[in-house]
Parts: sequence; structure tokens; C-alpha cells
Amino acid sequence: MDAFTGALILNYFLSSAFHLFKKIGRFFHIPQEFLNLPLKDMEKIAGKEMALKLKNWEKYFNVEEEKKIMEKEGIKGIPYFSPYYPQILKEIPDPPLFLYVKGELESNSWRQCAIVGTRTPTPYGKLVAHRLSSQLASRGITIVSGLARGIDTEAHKGALECGKTIAVLGSGLMRPYPCENKNLVEQISRKGAVVSEFPLYTPPYRYNFPRRNRIISGLSAGVVVVEARKRSGALITAHFAIEQGREVFAVPGKVDSPVSEGTLALIQEGAKLVKDWKDIWDELVNLWGKPEENIRGDNFSLSLTPEQEKILSLLTSHPQHFDVLVRKTNLSPQEFYFHLFQLILSGKVKELPGKFYIKVE
Repeated sequence: MDAFTGALILNYFLSSAFHLFKKIGRFFHIPQEFLNLPLKDMEKIAGKEMALKLKNWEKYFNVEEEKKIMEKEGIKGIPYFSPYYPQILKEIPDPPLFLYVKGELESNSWRQCAIVGTRTPTPYGKLVAHRLSSQLASRGITIVSGLARGIDTEAHKGALECGKTIAVLGSGLMRPYPCENKNLVEQISRKGAVVSEFPLYTPPYRYNFPRRNRIISGLSAGVVVVEARKRSGALITAHFAIEQGREVFAVPGKVDSPVSEGTLALIQEGAKLVKDWKDIWDELVNLWGKPEENIRGDNFSLSLTPEQEKILSLLTSHPQHFDVLVRKTNLSPQEFYFHLFQLILSGKVKELPGKFYIKVE
């Protein structure tokens, strides 16, 4: 048995036995060796009932069929020991053993921020989530959320307008939930990634979602809560973020609104109050260091997109205003800024006061 197959099998059983994660964690680099342990040794770690299931795994899980479906549907499998496993996720206390991924998931990026909140938002909450997500995504930050109704959905939609987003599911990738977001899942897989630790056809069991939330915060440098009740999944995500050493932000709302209770409580506990995207951006840039020093590098030495080439061809050593450049490119302001920002980070363009820009020779 190879390590990839071992990871798939072990993950299948761990998906319904989360309490065993820490006990089996030391085998995440060599899952097949755990499966090859003598029954008595396995019982000492996993308990008698689970050890018997693992020893007879073929009765419960058709691993070859799982692989065939993954190949057919274009779903990647990323085990913990893979070089493609996100480094940021390895830092949390209980990282998933295996990730099912549809789309592109960067392995070395910290430029990710979660935006989460209630499934029953106010119009104000939906507007704020959409706007913050779009504004951060246009500046090169990938937005992470949970695909749930309400705030999560608005966060994904806002990011898709001019950047990337990651959806972390509480079900298998072949059973995305909620059903009305099926088209959104397809869009996200083309401009980001849809991710789950659960086997392909796992239903959206209620108890999967709190567990899923540790991955949302684990993939993110910071977590923004837009609207949340006192007892909600969004607050669980925020508390995971605190445990993982991530930044926590909260958007204030009406003091007499039930969906503001959670965010106001977070602010009282020390979460950073968010008035606009700059409050989040400034804090995250402080973590990463100055963009020119910390973010530039191999990620920005790639070939330019046609949009970036167009922008660069318009710029000279003479300053030009943002609005003038936008009109010349026929891009939306959000799309234009997204591509311009990549050029700034690469050192090819310099921003001057007053929204003027020049080419760096």
C-alpha cells in the first residue's frame, strides 16, 4: 500500500472519529505504517472497535472507487505529507490528514483572510460582507469562507468579482451544501478552490460544520466576523482563530440587533473593530511586513497577464492618474486595481500620492 492510499483510507475513518486525531497525528507522515500495525498495537491507540474497523477497512470503504471519481471529476487529493499541502494549515494544533481540492490551492501563501458570519444577515451585513471581500480580493488577498447561506455566500461572490476565494465545505465535494450554491461552487473552483477534508459523498451532517471551521481559520492570516449571534458557527471560527494565533476582526452593527450580539462581544473581548477594508489591510500588512519587502519574490516573477501587459504599456516615467488609466484599459476599477496591485508588488510600478502611478525602469 502506498502512502497516498493509506492517507485516503485512514482519513475515511477519522472523518467520523475526530477524537482520534491527536492520538494518530504522529502517523500523518506515514499513514500506511499505522494501518500495518499489529491489531493489539492499533487497539492501544485507536481503541478496540476502531482498530477492528481499520483492519477490515475494505468492508467499509472502496478506496479505488474514490480515486476513480476524483480523477473523473478533476478533484485533487492532498495528504498531509504532500509538498502541496498548505504550510499555513500545518501550524494549527489539529490539521486535517487529507484535503480534497477542486481548483487551485496555494501551498505557501499567507495572503488569505476569512470572512464569515450569520446565515440570516441583515441587508447591511450582506452589503458589508460583499464590499469588504471585493475590496480585499482586488488587492491580492484570497478570501476564505464556508459557502453557507448569508454572509459566507456574499463573501465568496464579492471575491469572485476581482480576485480569488476558497470555500471550505462541511460535506464531501460531491455533496456540496447548500444546494442553491451549486453554481457558485463551479465558479469558485475556476477562480480559487473548493476544499473539504471529508470523503467525497459525506452528507452535510450538523456536527461536521464546527469541525470544518478550524480549517477556515487555519487557512487564514485573519478572520473577519461581519454579523453573528451569540451562539453561532462564526464565533466558533473566531475562537479557533484565537487558539491558532490568527488575527480576529469584527464589524460592529446595531446594538439592539440579535445578529450584532456576537460581533459586539468579540470587540469587547479584544477583536479589532472594522470600519472599512483598510482596518484589515493595515493589520495584515503589519504581520506580513511591507509588501515590497515580504510579498515580492517568486510569486510575482511569473509572466504577466494580458491585462498587466496592457497597463504596463500605458505607463511611463510621467505620472498618470488612476481614473485616466482605467478609462484607457476598458477594465472595471476593481479589475484594474487588482492587476495594477500585482505590478506594484512586483516592483514594476510605483504608486505616488494622489493616486498617480509611474513605470519603474
